[in-house]
Amino acid sequence: MGLGPVRAQQPDAGQPSFRRLAPEQPAQQPATPRQPVAPPSSAAPAAEPADLDEADELHPAEPARESGTVPPPPARATRAGLRAAALSEPAPDFISSPGLFVREQKPRPVGGLRGALYKLTGGSLNLGPSAKQREEDELARRISRQLQGSYNTAVLSLKGGIGKTSTTVGVGLTLAEYRGDPPCAIDANPDSGDLVERALGEGIYQQQTPRTISDLLRNVDSIDSLTALARYMHHAGRLHLIAGEQDPEVSDSLTAEEYLRIRKLISGYYSVALTDCGTGVTHNAMSGILQSADNLIIAAGYAVSGAKRARSTLHWLADHGYEDLARNAVVVITDKDEVSSRVDKDAIEDHLSGICRQLIAVPHDRGVADGDLVTLDALRPETRRAYREIAAAIVDGYV
Repeated sequence: MGLGPVRAQQPDAGQPSFRRLAPEQPAQQPATPRQPVAPPSSAAPAAEPADLDEADELHPAEPARESGTVPPPPARATRAGLRAAALSEPAPDFISSPGLFVREQKPRPVGGLRGALYKLTGGSLNLGPSAKQREEDELARRISRQLQGSYNTAVLSLKGGIGKTSTTVGVGLTLAEYRGDPPCAIDANPDSGDLVERALGEGIYQQQTPRTISDLLRNVDSIDSLTALARYMHHAGRLHLIAGEQDPEVSDSLTAEEYLRIRKLISGYYSVALTDCGTGVTHNAMSGILQSADNLIIAAGYAVSGAKRARSTLHWLADHGYEDLARNAVVVITDKDEVSSRVDKDAIEDHLSGICRQLIAVPHDRGVADGDLVTLDALRPETRRAYREIAAAIVDGYV
């Protein structure tokens, strides 16, 4: 026997309402077990309330039905609520959501087969960048990150002639190539350092006014602008440099306090600074350099003795209150004179790994020979890639 049309009935005070009532039959009391309800006859379909929100107010949700009964119809009120919420949200427009109206394009491939196909087809065939290009793009992104504040990386070693100054110049030029703001490199080598000569070429440096770190110190209190500071700087492209003292009588006179005064001045105009510390960790300015350094590059060679010195440097730092600098240091092994062909490279790298944050190898390259001008264009692709990895690791340590 089919059920008649459902009559919406306002419940009496204190009595719950139910969704369906049998004709001429009063609502059951809550304590009485609910009887199974037969499905409505097709000849007399159940009437749907005109307004679903009103229906929810009139008919609160039923208790869970007994096993074997017919499940309740879909909750159309939920769908209606979602539809109403969607309609109430403002429609996107070109001003508030411009990205919704622009089709995302693949990055343009550079070089290789993908780049050639892109050029031949006028850009209609774009396979996207290769895995190698994506790695290079990621390195560029890491190097070029915007920084809040000024940071300083000290480049040091316990032995000369193992690539410390060439690394400072190569990494400095790399930072200048990728960053929007120019970096600054400071020659704090007490032994007549040649940082500027390696970046400019000795002939060009000698033709210029030989402004040094000593000249800057004498006038540091009067410098109140980048224009005034530029009189004491040298420029290798976008890399700005402060030359070390060349007079052997005063080259070792830079104190920790004097270095800190220069570092404070530089921090007002440059977000990234590199300091070529010279050989050793105990000369006069070294305590000021380590005190103001945000991270370190430890230069080492592939010779067993060079690896031992690098490890000794890290242990010395940890034993003298610079544990964080030692732990976050980047060890750079430069393969000068192709020493790697005569030693066990893996054994040396294993000897140094685990006591620093990262270990990066710079391959043998005649473009970084002792005393020669260092320019990125003259370096092997593998060497330039190593300098990009070092530059990215440096900036990683700032953020």
